[in-house]
Amino acid sequence: MSTQPFVPRDDREQIAAAIAAMDLVAGTDPTTLDPATLDAPDGAARAGSARPMGPTGRPMPVFPQPQPRESHGPARIVAMCNQKGGVGKTTTTINLGASLAEFGRKVLLVDFDPQGSLSVGLGINPYEIEKSVYHLLMERSVALADVVVKTNVPGLDVLPSNIDLSAAEVQLVNEVAREQVLARALAPAVPDYDFIIIDCQPSLGLLTVNALTAANGIIVPMECEFFALRGVAMLVETIGKVQDRLNPGLELDGLVATMYDSRTVHSREVLARLVEAFEEKVFHTAISRTVRFPETTVAGEPITTFASASGGAYSYRELAKEVLARCPGT
Repeated sequence: MSTQPFVPRDDREQIAAAIAAMDLVAGTDPTTLDPATLDAPDGAARAGSARPMGPTGRPMPVFPQPQPRESHGPARIVAMCNQKGGVGKTTTTINLGASLAEFGRKVLLVDFDPQGSLSVGLGINPYEIEKSVYHLLMERSVALADVVVKTNVPGLDVLPSNIDLSAAEVQLVNEVAREQVLARALAPAVPDYDFIIIDCQPSLGLLTVNALTAANGIIVPMECEFFALRGVAMLVETIGKVQDRLNPGLELDGLVATMYDSRTVHSREVLARLVEAFEEKVFHTAISRTVRFPETTVAGEPITTFASASGGAYSYRELAKEVLARCPGT
């Protein structure tokens, strides 16, 4: 059974180094890391650098202001994936999607987690959903237009989910081409949207494999904690199998640090090791902890509308700019 890492293939040595680094972080002596990464405050310039330093310890680029598109599509399908729970997948899906919509992109969010957290986070009651992603996958008579729900954010739509989706993983086992069911279901949406972002469940089961098979790219939210860093090894293996067997065009769009706290040495150590292993695959933008994110969940709206001037909203807008810069044509 192949366990080769995911594309790009030229980065496999980096990924091997990443897995090795995961076993070093727990006992890392902070003095072995770059002092500028550990000790300089966010935004402090390293000696000889003309640009301010970002939280990743690299000079922070200035990303161009995205311009609205005259037409929409075809969509880039992005899987927001990490098998560890509580790393900010749903928060990142909602707020990245809302930020992209602010920049004139038409975005479809796919709640592909039976917990339905993304739906709740956008103000949708999972118990009142008549048609969900489950029906789109399992019933041929259900069209994508029957399931799509428009949000209060212009240009942002969602395919909602609830606990019914948990049955799909069992029922799909006996389906022909079971790994490609989601790709077929999303195909009608591709010409109409600029981004389709799939919020994966925190596991590496059949639903997640479906998301990876349908996707053009992957964004991996990474909590700045040691156990989250170790979990990348299993994710690398699964993505490698999907890339080799089901979706050769699958790419890693990037890893984004979430729940970052620059005040703690541990957060800075983990982020430094992540950058050391994956280099430019790590987004320059890091999402810091803030009480605003739980508040937005209660309010049922993105932070970009709930607290538009907050640091969290600014960070997700910067992340959206970086995603657009990394994905030409979107």
